[in-house]
Amino acid sequence: MQFPLVHVSWALADNAGRQECDAFFQDVLGAQTAYEILVTPETAALGLDREESLMMVGDTMVIPIAPAGRGAQDGNPLGDMLRRSAAPMRWIGLALKTTDLAAADAWFASRGFKRHYDPGMEAHYFLVPRGQALGMRLEVVRQDMPNDPRRDPEWTPAWWRDAHPLGIEGLQAIGVSTPSLAEARALFAGKLEWPELGERDLPDARVAAFAMGDTVIEALEGEEGSPIADHARDAKGLHHLVFKVRDAASAATWLRTKGLPLIGDAEDRFAIHPDKAHGRLIWFTEVTPQGYPQVGSKLGAGA
Repeated sequence: MQFPLVHVSWALADNAGRQECDAFFQDVLGAQTAYEILVTPETAALGLDREESLMMVGDTMVIPIAPAGRGAQDGNPLGDMLRRSAAPMRWIGLALKTTDLAAADAWFASRGFKRHYDPGMEAHYFLVPRGQALGMRLEVVRQDMPNDPRRDPEWTPAWWRDAHPLGIEGLQAIGVSTPSLAEARALFAGKLEWPELGERDLPDARVAAFAMGDTVIEALEGEEGSPIADHARDAKGLHHLVFKVRDAASAATWLRTKGLPLIGDAEDRFAIHPDKAHGRLIWFTEVTPQGYPQVGSKLGAGA
């Protein structure tokens, strides 16, 4: 089965950091807030334990999440999980769309995945815990995200490509560190049946790419002692995002005018230094690797 990407999420240790992260994405990537989940007297009475902004960057939804309300207290399960996941170069995971939750559950079960259902949400989503997917938590959802603009047939992400200085055309890939490409193949091409698109070298890793619905998973294997190998051992899970841009040189120049240090090669693939991007690695490129699909969300097509 192919599951379109719903969103990418990561954690901030506290709500002040989340607000700073939101402001960074709005200022630098032109992120637009589709919906906010906030602690109010009403939601606090219901036990809300987090705050988050559902933000669009082109047709990709990104969600920074921070403990709040009851979640700000030590011992709160979700708050503790968010604080553990808030270290630099750590992400929470991916949400994937299905139109038939029972069929998706059966599909994952037949491939040996254990699924977790939060009480009361059995009709809406299930989780594949991160220990089963190279440290990447998968959330398989049936419901639409609140106020998701991609549900509107008249909505378009063209503004990010045509009007914003970065010229973002769409999400090209999501990177995941792995102890070995053989282990990644066993998961992505084997258990999940995501077609392999090819293998290539990057300056810091060997990469095998897999088609995941409407984007690409890049599995990265680094040499022992390298940052990629250390990430696979210590942080695990998601390592980076890659956005396809219209003109890489123009995008790099604009980021430098904002005082942001860049790493990589502006003519090929470059990123804002993670220290200036709230500890996350976000690459930009105008190059489409051989075999990669055209960028663009297919969320409306279901699964």
